[in-house]
Amino acid sequence: MASENFYDVTCYPAGNPYEDIGSVINSIIADIKSRQAVPDLNDGGKPGAVIYIPPGDYRLVTQVFIDVSYLKIVGSGHGFTSSSIRFNSPANELAQWREVWPGGSRILVDISPEAADGEAAGAAFYVKRAGNPRISSVEFADFCIDGLHFIDDGSEQNDAENTYKNGKTGIYVGSANDSFRITGMGLIYLEHGVTVHDADALAIDNNFIAECGNCIELKGMGQASRIANNFVGAGYRGHSIYAENYGGILVSSNNVFPRGASSVYFSGVVRSSITGNRFHSFYPGMLVFAANCCENLVSSNHFLRDREPWAPMQKYDNGLDDLFGLLQIDGSNNSVIANHISETIDAQYIKPLAVKPVIINVVSGSGNYIANNHIVATTEISQINDAQNSACFSTQVGALLSTDNLKVLEVTTVLVKKGLVRNTVLDSGSDEQVEMDRTMNAFRGTPVPRQ
Repeated sequence: MASENFYDVTCYPAGNPYEDIGSVINSIIADIKSRQAVPDLNDGGKPGAVIYIPPGDYRLVTQVFIDVSYLKIVGSGHGFTSSSIRFNSPANELAQWREVWPGGSRILVDISPEAADGEAAGAAFYVKRAGNPRISSVEFADFCIDGLHFIDDGSEQNDAENTYKNGKTGIYVGSANDSFRITGMGLIYLEHGVTVHDADALAIDNNFIAECGNCIELKGMGQASRIANNFVGAGYRGHSIYAENYGGILVSSNNVFPRGASSVYFSGVVRSSITGNRFHSFYPGMLVFAANCCENLVSSNHFLRDREPWAPMQKYDNGLDDLFGLLQIDGSNNSVIANHISETIDAQYIKPLAVKPVIINVVSGSGNYIANNHIVATTEISQINDAQNSACFSTQVGALLSTDNLKVLEVTTVLVKKGLVRNTVLDSGSDEQVEMDRTMNAFRGTPVPRQ
């Protein structure tokens, strides 16, 4: 027997999902609310519903507004493919490509930038509800949200598709919420991928969120949330993973691509864990703890910083110099333990020129424990890259695999700002590589083999 709480957007009698799927989904939500109007009926009454999006291309002109709990919007494929490579490839090459757009169950966000006068206004899916209880158990799964194009930012670069600006957001949650799930999604070419305010027990798992201005943003305040097993990569102006005023976040087993202004940026986050991730960045500021982050664990991660090898993007960066630190810590009682940190960069690209790059920079706080981090800093002469713009994959992988002819690069492995006290640095750099007041902080240098 077919369930009255299962909807297929292509079979719903109101609207045309190919012309405006937003209007169709809003009509479905109105139907759910009209049929499920009683909050307590025979120990139930409001089971929610599933809205299914079959594989296909669906334009979204009208924003979807969600104010019901227990709603799952699900497709049959995240459909991600790189639009950045496509938009930086010559037209004569594109004529030979087998596909040029993302696929799967794909929503084409056609909200105009002029109408997108804020993150919520430009969102494809806007979730918000006042009153009690908090809106709960809304799920997004297995479909693609494609922002289509970036737009000119007024910088006179004549490079609109690389601005990471278009006023569009994929999913925006604007009120307190509980037990939301975002899984198996593909989000691409959006200024903001996922923005969630005031989350409790949020899970963002197994998604492909890349080539967005910002990828995952947790704002307001919240607790007990998980960001795991995602492929993530923001643009040079934004954050791949951002959180503010949260406690109890788990960030684990993510593969974070380079080019984001940061891989992880925490502001006022406490008692959270960043473990078992692979972080790759082209700039300093890979991991930033700002605004007094306290009692966080950073462990068993692999950090790699090198230079952007792909010609179309080499003119962009995040504006930070190499004295900022690959990791910057503002806060107390954080543990940075057993991470592998690699920096490989041609000395001519260090900023300011000829300084010793800082790897871990403790700028504020006490009681921080930095121990058993293996820091590998090397330099090599960059090779002239005459590869085609479309050869992004081979160019980046070639640079990643290059370990020949490397020489030791002098760095400051740990810098503890003057005046800070009661921090501990163990086995994370030799005597010469660590800068700190050793009368006010504890230090043990990494043993150096005899030459």
